[in-house]
Amino acid sequence: MARAIVHMDLDTFFVSCERLTNSELDGIPLIIGGGDRGVVASCSYEARRFGVRSAMPIHMAMKLCPQAKIIKGDMELYSQLSHNVTQVIQEKAPIMEKASIDEFYLDITGMDKFHGSYKWTDELAQSVIKETGLPISFSLSINKTVSKIATGEGKPKGNLEIPEGNVQAFLNPLSIQKIPMVGNVTFQLLSRIGVRTIQTLSEMPAEVLQQMIGKNGLDIWKKANGIDHTPVEPYTERKSISTEHTFSQDTIDIIMLKSILIGMVEKLAFQLRSEQWLTSTITVKIRYANFDTETKQCKIAYTSADHILTKNVMELFDKVYQRRMRLRLIGIRFSGLVRGTYQIDLFEDTEEMLSLYAAMDKMKSRYGFDAVMRCAGASFKPNNKDEILKRTK
Repeated sequence: MARAIVHMDLDTFFVSCERLTNSELDGIPLIIGGGDRGVVASCSYEARRFGVRSAMPIHMAMKLCPQAKIIKGDMELYSQLSHNVTQVIQEKAPIMEKASIDEFYLDITGMDKFHGSYKWTDELAQSVIKETGLPISFSLSINKTVSKIATGEGKPKGNLEIPEGNVQAFLNPLSIQKIPMVGNVTFQLLSRIGVRTIQTLSEMPAEVLQQMIGKNGLDIWKKANGIDHTPVEPYTERKSISTEHTFSQDTIDIIMLKSILIGMVEKLAFQLRSEQWLTSTITVKIRYANFDTETKQCKIAYTSADHILTKNVMELFDKVYQRRMRLRLIGIRFSGLVRGTYQIDLFEDTEEMLSLYAAMDKMKSRYGFDAVMRCAGASFKPNNKDEILKRTK
């Protein structure tokens, strides 16, 4: 029996959230972002007609669409509205995976025995729109890849169903850029040898593609052929992520303590970005030589950026470490987590800052966390046996 996998995507989510709270924004070109040197976090379809796209520098977007209205963005609002949508879907769907702040996968295999799968999904989408006021698109097919591609093709108003027998016919004429995992570098590489459509890619020998692209080559070839056995993972919210460092000898060395804290932040922030989380609450913990334990906590705008988190951690440490006694343990916890990515988080950041983090994360993912680190955090050894990395569901 073929699987029935639904992909649901909230249309221009940040824009829709802003319009939900301010109807005067309806119908006008709208850009969510910030700062003259910042980047576009999201934009309305009215702005897209002028060539504006996500991750584009704000100054470039304004040249393309000077009449657009720019709004800084409110991650707290977006998180709350995303939570509302999640609740509506989770109450009705048998298995739901929340892939990001505005994207969901559902496994409704077997439901056609009791309801029409497409009809059931359409009714769920209408429930989301009615109960939250937010527009949502969906597609139904045999796996995640085909459903996700179909949702993009159906936006903003069409909802597609791609039956098993129509999968390859649907995929073949599309650009290879429609395949998840095919970024600009891979697209340019394949374009140079004349591979621009999914059909051409699907007809290539898988071994050749692996030799050209590496380990992801086989996965991309499978997706081009409509093959994706990735399961829908049941959704559970992670509450926090934390790490602690216990010293072999109690210490009062402030410079070393702060260096270790910087390294701890860098490790946790990289993990947040890797798993697509944003944090809104920071807690710093210390334990004195006499085992007295104290903590300080602060709320921040949702982020996963090292430089913002480090600044707040240092301020908390200065507030909590008041007794000039030796310390035996320091720890950091990030909580109040929501799904999101670095790109949609840093409304104030520059294109250069985004590129720097992307490059660092790529090196860490490929060569290990130690591959590139800030000099200030070099005292922190992520493989230290005394370090405890905690994850709380």
